[in-house]
Amino acid sequence: MTNNRHISQEDLALHAMQALSSEESALVRLHVSECAECRKELAEVSGDLAVVAMSVEQHAVPEGARQRFIDRITTVHPASEQAVRAPVVPIVREKRAPRPASWIPWAAVAAMLIVSVALGVTIFVLNQQLQTEDALLRKEERLIQARNAENLKARAVLDVLTAPSAQRVLLTTGKTPPAPSARAVYLPSRGALVLQASNMQPLPENKTYELWVIPTSGAPVPAGLFRPDSTGSASVVLPAIPRGVQAKAFGITIENAGGSSTPTAPIILSGAAPAAGE
Repeated sequence: MTNNRHISQEDLALHAMQALSSEESALVRLHVSECAECRKELAEVSGDLAVVAMSVEQHAVPEGARQRFIDRITTVHPASEQAVRAPVVPIVREKRAPRPASWIPWAAVAAMLIVSVALGVTIFVLNQQLQTEDALLRKEERLIQARNAENLKARAVLDVLTAPSAQRVLLTTGKTPPAPSARAVYLPSRGALVLQASNMQPLPENKTYELWVIPTSGAPVPAGLFRPDSTGSASVVLPAIPRGVQAKAFGITIENAGGSSTPTAPIILSGAAPAAGE
C-alpha cells in the first residue's frame, strides 16, 4: 500500500471512494494521521472526486483496481509491513519532486461540460431561428400560390369573354324593363361559361336560382347556383361543366337551396344559343 514512506495516489483514491476493506482503510487512516504530505494528497483527491460526482454520472469502482490493491497487500515485503505498522517518521524537511497535478483531468472534464452546454444553447437558438424563417417562407409561398391561382382564374375569365368562338346569349322574360335578364358567354371546347344576370327577383332563404345548359342532345346540364344581391344582380363564373357539350339553349329555374339534378318548371329565363361561328 505504501511506497517507501507514502501511500500511492491510486490507493488514496480507492480510500476516498470507500472502495477498500475496513482493515485497509484503517491502515490508510493510521498513516495519513501521521503523514502531512499524504494527508494533503488525500484531501486533494477527495476534493477532485467531489467535483466529478456533481458533474458526471457515477460508476462503480473497476473490479481490476480493487484486485490490484489486494495483490499489492498480499505480496508486500515483511520489512514494508513493519514500516506500515510502525509510527511514520515526519519528513517535513525532505524535498520531493512535485507530483503531477491530479486536478488537471477533472478541470478538463469541467471545461468540456461547459463547452457542451454552451454549444447546446447555441444550437437551440439557431434551431428556433431556422423554424421561424421556415414558417415565414411557407407563409410567403402560400400567398404566392394564392395570387397565382387568382391570376389564372382572371385569365380564364378574360379568355372566355374575349374568345371569338364564344356564344353570347341574352336571356329575358319578354317583358318591358326592368325585367329580369341574363347574358351568358359559353365556350364549349373548354366547358367554360360566364353568366351575368340583372334585375333578378329576390328569393326566400330556402330557394335559389339554377342555370342550365340545354345541349343539342341529352338531358339538361346543371351549370351553377346563384342568388342575386340587393340590386338584383348576380353572376356565375366558370362552373364545373364537362368539355365539349354543345349548347342548344340556356335556361334559369328556381330550385330548392341545394339545387336540383333536373330543371323544375317553369323556366323563368331562357335563350337559344346561336350556331357555332355565328
